[in-house]
Amino acid sequence: MLCPFCTHTDSRVLESRSAEEGKSIRRRRECLKCQRRFTTYERIEFVPIVVVKRDGTQESFDRSKLLRGIIRACEKTGVSQEILENMIDEIEAQIQLKSDRSVSSVEIGEAVLEQLQSVNEVAYVRFASVYRQFKGVKDFAETLSQLDQKSLAQMSLREKNYAS
Repeated sequence: MLCPFCTHTDSRVLESRSAEEGKSIRRRRECLKCQRRFTTYERIEFVPIVVVKRDGTQESFDRSKLLRGIIRACEKTGVSQEILENMIDEIEAQIQLKSDRSVSSVEIGEAVLEQLQSVNEVAYVRFASVYRQFKGVKDFAETLSQLDQKSLAQMSLREKNYAS
């Protein structure tokens, strides 16, 4: 850390404390050359994630927008707010782990469907109907058939695991 008085690069930390409601750390430092004291703040740097939509437009990732969509899909299904928050946390963590700072809306939608499939099948179909832009009953029937096949495959896998 450069001293603001003599621009020496070495300093020692005298005290550290939480600041800005835990969003940063305030450090009191002393320059090892001129012995003057100064304060620095350490914050987490959030690199914004850009969502590339189907039509090619881009917008910043909005956690609350994603949560609203999932809440709509889960209405009257009994899925708790805690489970929804955990889903969003996991999806956001997957996105943050990517080296690329842009993500397609398709990737986000598929991640949501993957989460919803194990949480609630009704919510899965509701979300899929909007996300995949269902045009009619045939689209619902195909999705239900795929969901049923996946459920049967998972059940047989569990049975094999229990038999082992």
